[in-house]
Amino acid sequence: MRVYNFSAGPATMPLEVLERAQSELTDWRGSGMSVMEMSHRSKEFVSIAAQAEARMRSLLAVPEEYAVLFLQGGATGQFAGVPLNLAAPGAPAAYVNTGSWSAKAIDEASKYVDVRVIADEKESNYATVPAEDSLEVPGDTAYLHLTLNETIGGVEFPYIPDTGAVPLVTDASSTILSRPLDVSKFGVIYAGAQKNLGPSGLVVVIVRRDLLGRARPEVPAALDWTAMAKADSMLNTPPTLAWYLVGLVLEWVEEHGGLSAMAERNRAKSELLYGAIDASDFYSNPVQPAARSWMNVPFLVPDPALEKPFVAAAQEAGLSGLAGHRSVGGMRASIYNAMPIEGVQALVDFMTDFEQENG
Repeated sequence: MRVYNFSAGPATMPLEVLERAQSELTDWRGSGMSVMEMSHRSKEFVSIAAQAEARMRSLLAVPEEYAVLFLQGGATGQFAGVPLNLAAPGAPAAYVNTGSWSAKAIDEASKYVDVRVIADEKESNYATVPAEDSLEVPGDTAYLHLTLNETIGGVEFPYIPDTGAVPLVTDASSTILSRPLDVSKFGVIYAGAQKNLGPSGLVVVIVRRDLLGRARPEVPAALDWTAMAKADSMLNTPPTLAWYLVGLVLEWVEEHGGLSAMAERNRAKSELLYGAIDASDFYSNPVQPAARSWMNVPFLVPDPALEKPFVAAAQEAGLSGLAGHRSVGGMRASIYNAMPIEGVQALVDFMTDFEQENG
């Protein structure tokens, strides 16, 4: 029996995608072999890759002046890839710190550029994002980096800042494909696949073409956006199985109404869960309502001693992956595109029962 998987990533995937992949696992469409076995240079895999890119472009309405890359190393690899591709050694680069993943990006970038943290939400214990009119981006910075959604803290930007001539760069790993996104407002969008896109092992980088050609000579080829764009993301052997599965997920999103439909689904799920938390005297959410994530919902119980019993009982009830991140504790429900509203309703029902038994 499949459980409702609320893990933050690797996360639940659409059952239809898994069943499709299962049916094609040993023989992809009459080729006589699995996608895992075919050459990435073969006409079969080139068609898989091209279809995945075309669907990504269509769903996100990616303008032609942007390259779409399918790379290895996850979003964490791009913490280094961003400064190495966009800035000279020691050049200033602006960052916004809204939590754990922002901090990791800042630490990595500090090896390569002069990081200037122009906003840090430490005072709120990272339960907020900066006010939209408060960000002042120095004109001499190579780029402004922000994490669109903090997977661990459940904090999300409800707006896209206007950075003028300074390229806006974002880690969109845990929010990409959850709703429409105006790609034209960004210089670079990167996203690890293991949340809304597919399995782990692949990162998508969407980069405006006028930002290519700035990579430092010492940048490793696997991180060099310009070289990868010229090679159609196949400068080396790519993660072919992950790329294929991302393509299936993109097809699934198309078949289920595209990003507008995903937005409606995700809004309904988040409102259901936050509504249950806010209506309770037992559960609480630490994030300022205006900055609450649609995708990752942390919540607390009055007594931390109840956290392990909650997670264990939830697991027995078929609700998996609800433990909060080890750095913050509590509980967290990640409700990405593939999580049906029935799963969220099952969680809410379980929470009600647990409260009645332990409140």
